[in-house]
Amino acid sequence: MKYTCTFIGLSLLHLSGTVAQAQDPTHRLQTINFSQVTITDSFWAPKINTVSTVTIPVCMEQTEVKTPRIRNFEKVARHSGEKHEGIYFDDSDVYKALEAIAYSLKNHPNQAVEDKADEWIDKIAAAQQPDGYLNTYYTLNGLDKRWTDMEKHEDYCAGHLIEAAVAYYNTTGKRKLLDVAIRFADHMDSTLRQQNRHWVSGHQEVELALVKLYNVTQNERYLQLADWFLQQRGHGYGKGKIWDEWKDPAYCQDAVPLKDQKEITGHAVRAMYLYTGAADVGAATQNADYMQAMQNVWQDVVYRNMYITGGIGSSGSNEGFSQDYDLPNAKAYCETCASVGMVFWNQRMNLLTGDAKYMDVLERSLYNGALDGLSYSGDHFFYGNPLASRGGYGRSEWFGTACCPSNIARLVESLGNYIYAKSDNALWINLFVGSETTIPLAKGTIKLTQQTDYPWQGHVQLTVTPDKKRLFPLHLRIPGWVQGEPVPGNTYRYLSAQQDTVVITVNGKKVPYTLEKGYAVLNRTWNKGDVVQLELPMEVKKLAAIDQIRANKNRIALQRGPLVYCVEQADNPAEVMSFIVPADATFTATYQKDLLGGLVTLQSQLPVVNPAPDGQSVQVQQKTITAIPYFSWANRGNGEMQVWLPTKIDDVQINNKDL
Repeated sequence: MKYTCTFIGLSLLHLSGTVAQAQDPTHRLQTINFSQVTITDSFWAPKINTVSTVTIPVCMEQTEVKTPRIRNFEKVARHSGEKHEGIYFDDSDVYKALEAIAYSLKNHPNQAVEDKADEWIDKIAAAQQPDGYLNTYYTLNGLDKRWTDMEKHEDYCAGHLIEAAVAYYNTTGKRKLLDVAIRFADHMDSTLRQQNRHWVSGHQEVELALVKLYNVTQNERYLQLADWFLQQRGHGYGKGKIWDEWKDPAYCQDAVPLKDQKEITGHAVRAMYLYTGAADVGAATQNADYMQAMQNVWQDVVYRNMYITGGIGSSGSNEGFSQDYDLPNAKAYCETCASVGMVFWNQRMNLLTGDAKYMDVLERSLYNGALDGLSYSGDHFFYGNPLASRGGYGRSEWFGTACCPSNIARLVESLGNYIYAKSDNALWINLFVGSETTIPLAKGTIKLTQQTDYPWQGHVQLTVTPDKKRLFPLHLRIPGWVQGEPVPGNTYRYLSAQQDTVVITVNGKKVPYTLEKGYAVLNRTWNKGDVVQLELPMEVKKLAAIDQIRANKNRIALQRGPLVYCVEQADNPAEVMSFIVPADATFTATYQKDLLGGLVTLQSQLPVVNPAPDGQSVQVQQKTITAIPYFSWANRGNGEMQVWLPTKIDDVQINNKDL
């Protein structure tokens, strides 16, 4: 089964004003869509296969059989006065599952899955109202109540419908769901924007989705509606529980107008979706105010409120942010969806600016905070992703609020969206993932073939095949962890002073290059079959947090390549909380092919501290401690785990202190 994909790329326009003036004209970047990329990677291809063959069937079964999500659409179509079952935002899980299915049909065509998706789409279309409205909660509970409570996620569900429709159309060329989404978008525009009926989304998502719809249809109406939603924020228009009961508009980033926002507040996932949409709208409308606001907020997130895993949202009480530098480990919330949102937002920031620092954060979130949400088997999930555990935390088969499983599924299946980018006459290599693609430039096409064992090894080979001999610049991202910048702003710092060396060759010979905004730029005339080789050092690095992060005082974390490591009980039955890492400790990396599909683990001989028999002192002995990639923990049962490892005896958790 083959598809002719109809994707219209997200061309991010040059911004006006002071922000735009600081940008190089070559940085009008456009992502290369997943539908144009074939992934052959030894690390990611098995994970994509697992999502296609295990995770998506799990999502489908939960959506249709084990929960009433599809049943609600059937009830609407029957017009029998039946009541809604489940939560008011459950429609969104149907749409996210469909979006993941759309991506999977490109990666692993499956006629039975496509037929089931078409069946769902028929039921969704049958539930749409004559005026275009589509929401099973309000249709079954009373249409007279629709558009009265901004916290009830009507527009959020609409956004996920639009994203699913665009993805399914891109993959299959089928328009039925796209036409449903267009009718609903037209309804929202006629009901809200054109009537100037103030509406502040309680859970942002519709803004970024409307830009996707605009890119497919080229209808300015949807871009205008997305911008209108953004402009509603910060003016006191909010109505619903957040505003009337909680008195907390900052929870959904509504305390001040978007262009004036400087600090991250409230719910982490809502914030990520908002700022992704703002980046999209800011690019398409050349709104420099949006870009400046996002740069301010981004610095607040990354410099003061981000975990070393790329996770965000330290507080479970609001599923989001608390105070700057409040980054507890065992109590970390770090919702999987928030890390997925970090991938979305940082990609848009990279496309807007051409700066690799955003891809550094994207990579950190992707390989650690987001991927941790999916089990090796593909059928168990994390909602929150703590950085330490006493053993009582584990993966779940499903959740009542089931946003995370389908969210991580759609991210993994759409990985091809994040590897490559282009301008009119230049190419960017953003992620090191074995893959193939053919990229059209203003003059001619370039075929790229990438081969690598990343993230286990640092060797990357890129075969460049232009349609004919051609001059253009190729931008290779040099990761921040190579350059001694684990995250911008030095929230975390490397303890080693060793200078890493990056080697770049073309056809076996070292070549000159310039380093611009985190990219090695090779500006040369390329011939068919030119081979670029990039050698990235894969040393085990020890990192420390700045003093303001009190939870990590006298502790270090381990990182190798883009991967953050943790120590888990399955490998260290009695030592997870009772060892220290001296300043001179060294770690050896070993590839274990039979461990969870193949992992590089780290080993070191370290002092283990335990209470002495007298109960008044401690005894110390040397033992081999093993660390595994953070994303892979809790796949062998529940057990103790920690990312931040103590360096002093006083900080060893032998007395069950809080982590």
